[in-house]
Amino acid sequence: MKYVDTWDLESIFPGGTKSKELQKKIQSVKADIKVYQKLLSEWDFQTDPSVTTLKSILNKRETIGKGLGQASTFVQMTHDAYMDDEYANVVMGQMMNLYSEMQKLSTTFTKKLVTISDKEWQKLLMDKELNETSFTLNEIREEGKRLLSEEEEKIIAELNKDGLAAWSRLYDTVVSIMTIPFTDEDGETTELSIGQAMNRMYADPDPKVREQIFKEWEVAWSKYAPIFADTINHLDGYRITLQKLHERKNHLEEPLEYNRMSKDTLDAMWSAVANNKQPFIDFLNQKANLFGMEKLGWQDVDAPVTLGDAKPTRFTYDEACDFVITNFASFGPKLSSFAKHALENRWVEAEDRPNKRPGGYCTSLPEFEESRIFMTFSGSPADTSTLAHELGHAFHSHVMKDLPSLNRQYAMNVAETASTFAETIIGNATIKNAKNEVEKISLLNSKLENATAMFLNIHARFLFENAFYEERSKGIVSENRLNELMIQAQKEAYGGSLSSYHAHFWCSKLHFFIDDVPFYNFPYTFGYLFSLGIYAKYLEQPEGFEEKYIALLRDTGSMKVEELAEKHLGVDLTKQDFWEAGIQLAAKDVKEFIKLTNEVKNN
Repeated sequence: MKYVDTWDLESIFPGGTKSKELQKKIQSVKADIKVYQKLLSEWDFQTDPSVTTLKSILNKRETIGKGLGQASTFVQMTHDAYMDDEYANVVMGQMMNLYSEMQKLSTTFTKKLVTISDKEWQKLLMDKELNETSFTLNEIREEGKRLLSEEEEKIIAELNKDGLAAWSRLYDTVVSIMTIPFTDEDGETTELSIGQAMNRMYADPDPKVREQIFKEWEVAWSKYAPIFADTINHLDGYRITLQKLHERKNHLEEPLEYNRMSKDTLDAMWSAVANNKQPFIDFLNQKANLFGMEKLGWQDVDAPVTLGDAKPTRFTYDEACDFVITNFASFGPKLSSFAKHALENRWVEAEDRPNKRPGGYCTSLPEFEESRIFMTFSGSPADTSTLAHELGHAFHSHVMKDLPSLNRQYAMNVAETASTFAETIIGNATIKNAKNEVEKISLLNSKLENATAMFLNIHARFLFENAFYEERSKGIVSENRLNELMIQAQKEAYGGSLSSYHAHFWCSKLHFFIDDVPFYNFPYTFGYLFSLGIYAKYLEQPEGFEEKYIALLRDTGSMKVEELAEKHLGVDLTKQDFWEAGIQLAAKDVKEFIKLTNEVKNN
């Protein structure tokens, strides 16, 4: 089977970012916003306590959200796949204006909900449709109690276009023009895009290549660091100001609310990680030993492990697609058939070419009720895992598409659960299908790279970001201080096990510059460990588990994570034992890796 590795953008809006159909959609959204504005301005619950009126407002809100999401997703997809498309930024400016208008109207809507008495509110929720979405509607009312006056919130929304959102866009713009020089063994120098350089730096089997790119990588980010230091300071300074205005006690309160989890759960998770990371440090030390190094450098952490004459396992894109579809089927037919449909219908942009932004993600086309996936596939097992990861995200959205719109708005931490669960299926399958012990070692290494990312790399990101917010609340943090905070965080998280660290990681990791979600990183570790807990339940009773899994996913948009875990898994997330159980599953892979590598090395 041949799979096309580029998006079918023409099926969304023909003609690219200058599409006439795209502009028609934008004008349609503008018209809907005017109708929505009129509905809101005329609605006074005291004189019109009608359930019907509230439903019509919610329906119009949903229509606008879908149209705006469809258009903005398309523009973002085009920009990320073809970063030389200058007009994408122009159209994105139109999107930002519309989002700003909706943010203002959202404040009006929320304010009006807050004015309804608790008694009358409970009467409204007796309606079947409203009751179905009561969890999210109650969240909106609670959030509304934090808001400033309607006029003040409108000013904030207007300023955000050239504030929070603008600083985030600046980061994307600067990264899009950056390149990393690489000189091959013939002395020929090529300018690599950031995405290409990152893939090569972490995945190339030659330590000299990794070291060369890492040095140039640090030079490049150091060159632009003054811009990124300004950007991150103003981005998060803006956010800190808003948090204070909305009477939030500290910088973690907002991301915890967004992820529908308690501070006790977050603390239990990180305590479990901090207390049980030695196996993963042992894994890094064993890799260093295999490479003939005293300690790994930063660029070596994710390097492939090849012993003897064995070559790293490679996949063509077609092979990877077939492998994912086949092994998803071992879990359940619905996951597999969904993946097959997505891959055959060009939902994935995976071509390895210049001028693409780095990283990978899954995004939504709400009017189609479909997802789209962005990544760069270069043939490694890690890329195959990434493909499975993003398809997991897409499956999560797919199984919820018949639910009310308000009940599909799940937070990032549980979103990472579905993606990591899918990745676990593929990781275990690649190891099971290994042709020999040498190949098995290589595949175990790839799987453990993910575990070390979750327990060490993302822990470092959290430690850095937490320290940065504390210092930023007192004033601007210099570039040098940002470097110091990052190295301190990396040394703590990695237990001092590396010979070199990435001082400018704070500016090379785009997750720190995403404007809509504060503390974007810790949900990855949550999702990873939560998914391991689900996978353990699956191993205990695999028969018919796909339906139980889908039931859990469908509840992710309508309850807090502690309630979700209690209902579907019967566990308490505020206790370390749940998180430690997941860590121990990953630690078993470390023991096997060390055992196999010692055996092969000694033979």
